[in-house]
This record gives sequence, C-alpha cells and structure tokens, in this order.
Amino acid sequence: MSEERFGEFVLVRRHEGGHVAELVLDRPKAMNAVSTEMARSLAGACAALGEDRSVRAVVLSSSHERAFCVGADLKERNSFSDADLVRQRPVARGAYTGVLELPVPTVAAVHGFALGGGFELALSCDVIVADRTAVMGLPEVSVGVIPGGGGTQLLPRRVGAARAAELIFTARRVEAAEARELGLVDELVEEGRDREEALAMASRIAGNSPVGLRAAKRALRLGHGLDLSAGLEVEDAAWRSVAFSGDRAEGVAAFNEKRRPEWPGE
Repeated sequence: MSEERFGEFVLVRRHEGGHVAELVLDRPKAMNAVSTEMARSLAGACAALGEDRSVRAVVLSSSHERAFCVGADLKERNSFSDADLVRQRPVARGAYTGVLELPVPTVAAVHGFALGGGFELALSCDVIVADRTAVMGLPEVSVGVIPGGGGTQLLPRRVGAARAAELIFTARRVEAAEARELGLVDELVEEGRDREEALAMASRIAGNSPVGLRAAKRALRLGHGLDLSAGLEVEDAAWRSVAFSGDRAEGVAAFNEKRRPEWPGE
C-alpha cells in the first residue's frame, strides 16, 4: 500500500496494486469539517485520481473515529465577510463536484456523524456503506442556508422528492437503522466495519474491466432523469465506446478460455 498526501487534510492510499484508491478525509481535530484549504485539497486529489487510468474504484473514508465529516467549517465561515464567502464558493463547489465527477465507481465508508456537507460528500458517491454508529442529515436550513454541495439534487434522486423535502425542511438527523430503511445508505454493517466492507466492495469492482466500469458509470449518470428513449441512446453510445475495445476482446477470450482476464484498460 502506498500513500500520497494532498495538502494537510487529504490523504490518498493505493490498494490492490493501485487499482483501488482510498480518498481519506484527514482533519481529525475538526471532525473533518471542510475548510477552504481542505476543499481545495479534496478537489486536487479528485482531479489526480480522475486522470489516473490505473484507478478502477475509489473509497471515500475518514480518519476520525467518531465522524465521517461534520460538513462545512462554520468556525471559519463565521469570520468571513460577504466577499470572502463569494470567493470561497467555487472552491467549496470544487470539492463536491470533484467527488461527484470521478469517472470510476465510488464507495463512501460512513461512520459517526455525516452531516451537511459531509453527508453531501457521501451522496456524491455511487454507493454508501455505513456502520451502525452513522448519523446523517442535511441541517443547513437550521443555520440559515440550504444544502449547497449537491444535497437538494442528489437526495431526491435517492429517496424521492417528498422524502427529501421532509428531511431537508426539518433539518433532522437520521440514525443508521432508519437511514437504511429510507434508502439513505445502501449497505448497513456492524460497528467499525464500514471501511473494511467498502474496500472489499471496491476490490470486487476493481476486478472488472476498467473500460467497462467507466462507460457504465457514464451511462448511469448521463441517462438518469431522461425519458426511456433518450436514455437508451445514452446507453448505446456508451456501449459503442467499449464494444471494440481491448478490454472487450480480452473479456470474451478469458471467458472462453476459462481464465481470469488481464485487462489492457483500453
């Protein structure tokens, strides 16, 4: 396993020969509250991972024992002038869109508090694995703002418009068992096992074609919300992008030869 640090608060670990990257929120003294510096580092790490063709899956995790991420750094925000807030906005957005736009499958490993922007980082992932200590919510209206890291758009895509409205308007916190029932998380695991299970899932994902994984994610994201006819056109374009690839040829050959494929990744 190798490690690379992006600024003071973001760490990238490489697993599975580099095919699984773990993107670690590493500001434990502030329960991973997202400061301007941390947001900039997170965006930079995501840009680097997105350009690395050896990466097939990413796990978003936390180094803090009791929190995934408590959202925006409100202590920092309290010192901002209006002009400071305007200047920070694109930096903050860059962190959330950086995770959201990663071209490979992403799995969030959530334990403890995942609130506000912290929950939005998890929502930006394709799959959320949470342990039984997880507490999540979007409390932004209780401090005079709204979810601004994708929450108003990503949450209804998970749980429907009415349920998302109830959760956002009440600003209430949801504990792990209810979160699983509502579909806020996809896998609920025993306490302390979120990272382990997320990495295991990422490892299974990374065993598949890197070309196929990127194309499948692209089709899922671009096709969501379209009518069926338009969605099928998105799927067809993604299929054509892989149908004549080296990965497709290797996958078919490996199947017929009853062996594990050795993906060329092109």
